[in-house]
Amino acid sequence: MRPADPLRKALAGFMLGAAGMFATMYSTQAILPELSRDFGVSPARAGLSISVVVIAVAVGGFAWGPVSDRIGRPRAIRMASLLLVPPTIGVALAPGFEALLVFRTLQGLCMPGLLAVGAPYIVEVFVPRIGARAMGYYVSALVLGGLVGRLGVALATAVVGWRVAIGLLAILPLVAAIVMRRGLPEPELAPRGGGWKRHLTNVRLLGVSVGGAALFFTFVGSFTFITYRLEEPPFSFSLAVASLVFLLWLTGLLGPLAGRVADRVGWRRLALGTVALSATGLLLTLPDVLPLLVLGLACIAGAMFTGYTATQLGVSEVARVDRGAATALYFGIYYAGGALGAYLPGLAWEEWGWGGVATTGFVALGLAAAGIASVRPEALDEACVDSTQRLAPPA
Repeated sequence: MRPADPLRKALAGFMLGAAGMFATMYSTQAILPELSRDFGVSPARAGLSISVVVIAVAVGGFAWGPVSDRIGRPRAIRMASLLLVPPTIGVALAPGFEALLVFRTLQGLCMPGLLAVGAPYIVEVFVPRIGARAMGYYVSALVLGGLVGRLGVALATAVVGWRVAIGLLAILPLVAAIVMRRGLPEPELAPRGGGWKRHLTNVRLLGVSVGGAALFFTFVGSFTFITYRLEEPPFSFSLAVASLVFLLWLTGLLGPLAGRVADRVGWRRLALGTVALSATGLLLTLPDVLPLLVLGLACIAGAMFTGYTATQLGVSEVARVDRGAATALYFGIYYAGGALGAYLPGLAWEEWGWGGVATTGFVALGLAAAGIASVRPEALDEACVDSTQRLAPPA
């Protein structure tokens, strides 16, 4: 067996865990019209099944990040995957919409163990060995999991109903927890340097976080409410057909390529490029022309996943100490943006239709550009940098 084989197996096991987690995160997104009909709730209220998850992720990250700094990232990752199983079953069995929101919240509290912990784990274990494309592989795993959670759930809902479709997702984090029982390498002891207080005053970290959150807002808002638009004239598609739009998530499989581009041009330039791409995509979605709509959504999806790769690399650059806490802060802001993206565009949809949804996206992208542009490429913030702790060059 070649020396690199254990590393590949460890990476594959971790990718399975990440995919299993992400499959559950947005599992209600593609079936929001079905939930509206089943529980008798409005589109904006149905969108709360997304919002409560991302809020819980934002809150939970503040616990999981520092905990992983203390107990070790592999242990936290395995624990989170296993804890995700019971509330996923609870969502499928929820007797009412309020109960569904409770179980969705519990799901969200478990997820940072694979998000806020997973990103620094990639940086500390895999990026030094194979370069920034490791972050791209991680994003690709999230994409595949998201496709299962969105497209898979939507198609299965048409056959067996949404409860069975969502209940089957519990298999994924369970299998992942079993697979990850062995083989996840321990990273070197991460440098520590003061924790939350220093990160809260690191304006460069805050700029990266705002940029990522605003990109995420636009993405979540667009893909959460597009099914409502596709069900109405002039398109008038069924829910199953409308859900095929989530195949555009396959643009996220370009994650490893995004990592290579970041190696060449820098994460900041790449992130700013994704803001422009997302804005272009929004413009293309405005006419009621299906090919332009699909192309626009593809631009928004590609921009989101590439931007996620870029901003995660940005976090690793501007915060070299207490990375678990730094990434938790990033995700706290990031998922707060996502929570708003699952609700505010719904209100805009109810009042002004798709033009209202697009307008909220343009405002958010303006904030994204400002946040990323504020992260100047000068010397790193001394409050959060240990100059002796740098990523090793790719093997």
